[in-house]
Amino acid sequence: MGRRRGRKPRSGCRGWVGDSGGPKAKLFHPALEGPQRTQRPFDQHCEQRYSEPVRAADELKLIHGPAIKNRIFLAPLTNCQSHEDGTISDDEYRFLVMRAEGGFGMTMTCASHVQAVGQGFPGQLGVFSDKHLPGLTHLAKGIKAFGSNASVQLHHAGRISPKELVGTPVAPSDDAESGARGMSEAEVEQLIEDFIAAAVRCEKAGFDGIEIHGAHGYILCQFLSPEYNRRTDRFGGSLENRYRPIDMICEGIRQRCSPDFQVGLRISVERYGVELMEAVEVARWVLADPRFDYLDLSLWDVDKEPKEEQYKGLLRSYFTSLPRSGVRLGAAGKIGSGAAIQSVLDDGFDFVSIGRGAILHHDFAKRVLADPTFEQRDLPVTEAYLASEGLGPPFIKYMRGRPGFVEG
Repeated sequence: MGRRRGRKPRSGCRGWVGDSGGPKAKLFHPALEGPQRTQRPFDQHCEQRYSEPVRAADELKLIHGPAIKNRIFLAPLTNCQSHEDGTISDDEYRFLVMRAEGGFGMTMTCASHVQAVGQGFPGQLGVFSDKHLPGLTHLAKGIKAFGSNASVQLHHAGRISPKELVGTPVAPSDDAESGARGMSEAEVEQLIEDFIAAAVRCEKAGFDGIEIHGAHGYILCQFLSPEYNRRTDRFGGSLENRYRPIDMICEGIRQRCSPDFQVGLRISVERYGVELMEAVEVARWVLADPRFDYLDLSLWDVDKEPKEEQYKGLLRSYFTSLPRSGVRLGAAGKIGSGAAIQSVLDDGFDFVSIGRGAILHHDFAKRVLADPTFEQRDLPVTEAYLASEGLGPPFIKYMRGRPGFVEG
């Protein structure tokens, strides 16, 4: 599909290689080393935005794999409902499949650990062993039965891993606060391999794709942070080096999974030792890299201003103006109504990820698509209400730890 003559895309929206210098433009940061990047023609998969507004109900085409039926994604939600060995429970299956049935265009699992030592919370879904395959296969089939794109978020908690679950946590560098020890270069290489192997496992189970978790202070976010990453080898120092594990994970997945397998990345853009301008630079690289399908920004609040006082305006505005080469841009953070969704889409994002609204309403997506004025219900709610929305006892207990969420 070519660009229409005589019409210009809206400012802040990019969808084609040519937007950033033409088909021969250099797409990758020159400092990044590694094998030849796997590229694929993709402009026929991605619509160009014009002056017409994008709606939540619009189909979303990605560079790889199947199109997504709407722009409302289920955010990856910590829920503590899986078994101790990481295999999926009936409670977690029910919660996720109810959201697929409830109309979400993409249904994503909770953060799922790729190494046993990377577990971040009790009852976490695991993807580090073939023993998880039967449950993952069952889950992928259940999600896709309702026409929802099925995805797994790949995760390692790093220095945040609870000692009572993993013993001594590991991190990019020694960390006195958590007691984590710094990883050897060989251990970093094994970490990268285990992310890749987990993606291969997810594809074998029938999932459409994965999201690499590089946010919220977990291990890949720790690598990005100059505060927590004090390495002097090829995985530390410059931003390019600190980004290298993510780059190598993405490349490995592209080499070993099918061409239609979808790869996204979630990042935090501030806090956790992350500097805003470095986050902007990482976003710039990802949005210009057609090995990725989307970048998912965890903003905490889409209407907030930057934490760093020298930067003014909405935090999200620092990202919507970046050039894109078919890679989609999404946002998460206190999006609880149809009006909020439309505001984010109007601002240049391609999709939204819904957390609280999806906990409160298994059919949040269907409700918004049927009524653009829909708003999530007020808090607090009863345990019985949460149970009716598909939360099992461990998840309800977890939500009790959120002030003002559950009555009593």
